[in-house]
Amino acid sequence: MRFHIQQESDIAASTQLYNQICFAIAARHYPPGHRLPSTRQLAMQTGLHRNTISKVYRQLEIDGVVEAIAGSGIYVRDNVTKKDFKKNFYSKDNIGKPPEHEVKKAVDNLIHLGCTLQESKKLLTNEIDWRIKCGARILVSTPREDIGASMLIAEDLSPKINVPVEVIPMEELEKVLCNSIVGTIVTSRYFLQPLEKVAKQHGVRAIAVDLSDFQKELKILKELKSGSCVGIVSISPGLLRAAEVIIHSMRGSELMLMTAISDNKSRLLALLKASNHIVCDGPSLSVVENTLLKNRSQFLRLPQIMCAKNYLSADTINQLKKEIGVIS
Repeated sequence: MRFHIQQESDIAASTQLYNQICFAIAARHYPPGHRLPSTRQLAMQTGLHRNTISKVYRQLEIDGVVEAIAGSGIYVRDNVTKKDFKKNFYSKDNIGKPPEHEVKKAVDNLIHLGCTLQESKKLLTNEIDWRIKCGARILVSTPREDIGASMLIAEDLSPKINVPVEVIPMEELEKVLCNSIVGTIVTSRYFLQPLEKVAKQHGVRAIAVDLSDFQKELKILKELKSGSCVGIVSISPGLLRAAEVIIHSMRGSELMLMTAISDNKSRLLALLKASNHIVCDGPSLSVVENTLLKNRSQFLRLPQIMCAKNYLSADTINQLKKEIGVIS
């Protein structure tokens, strides 16, 4: 994936790069364990100074998105330790091995650590039972200021996972877990690190899900005529910010771009009047259509509406179903 920095933008270059990298990771253009481009490569591609890129990488590391491995590079953070990261990433021994091999290997490792077969059985059984317990319900959590992101995740998960799915603001999660320590916390990669700490304290799991890559929508936007006005409508402020950075990086000043939270009626109406094309998420679609219908007399021509129905990638949903023991 190539990154493009708009020098004339009001958005700081470092912020543009940070958001584009986060989007690339969230959309699995860069999956867990993937080595990111070097500062030299990004400097050549973006025109930014290597010091600026290093600061962006340091901030990504502080935020728990990437992991720096001395002498190796910057990698998308995974759930393995630094000690085992390089070995696991480069090892070819595990590729294509059947599940039975991995079970045998796990038992052999436990015996090597001094466990008896009875103790190994108990450890493995306890781990499986704990994961089943964690799969009793899904707690989708993001900060209250972007609770819309949680609602989008929950909307994608609820029809596909036959366990209760609840939306809990990050600020209230501690209280909820104090009353019931059953469940798996699900969030986006942006917020995984702080939620992992809360999960660990209460003996539950925190799992990050990956966004859709929105290739269909981006392809259409890429082909729009210069001068077109595009409106982005969502229930998530975070998604709007990411969309603004990505589209601006892709088309620069060629497109006029407006964004609105769907429950901001006055801004939404102004956006609909100005835009030739509307891109919205699933929950916002009915709001957009109703606003157009109620104000039909104010429009000379209705904008074209494109609904991005899927917020999460199909792969990440399938992986989560396996993690919590849901059979498709």
